[in-house]
Amino acid sequence: MNPDALRGHMDALLLSVVEHEPLHGYAIIEALRERSGGALDVPTGTVYPALRRLERAGFLASEWATVGGRKRRTYRLTDAGRAELAGERTAWTSFTRVIGKVLDPQT
Repeated sequence: MNPDALRGHMDALLLSVVEHEPLHGYAIIEALRERSGGALDVPTGTVYPALRRLERAGFLASEWATVGGRKRRTYRLTDAGRAELAGERTAWTSFTRVIGKVLDPQT
């Protein structure tokens, strides 16, 4: 997938992946890959700075946990993050509806 296509949508993708359970960074990358059927292979250099930015914004909280015998920083969604994700989903639905009308005016 073209990396430019993800621009502006990465926050929603990351928030969505940790919506139901806390995950560490590599597990987040794997979840993106798995949920997208392999289409999203996002590099760590994109994911980790975005996770830190979302944490600074108050949408994620993190803590150290031992996962598979290794200490890893795990991220979970905050209440503010849930509200942000809901807004992102609404915006995405509106965006796809409008673009769909332009690309396929017969529908």
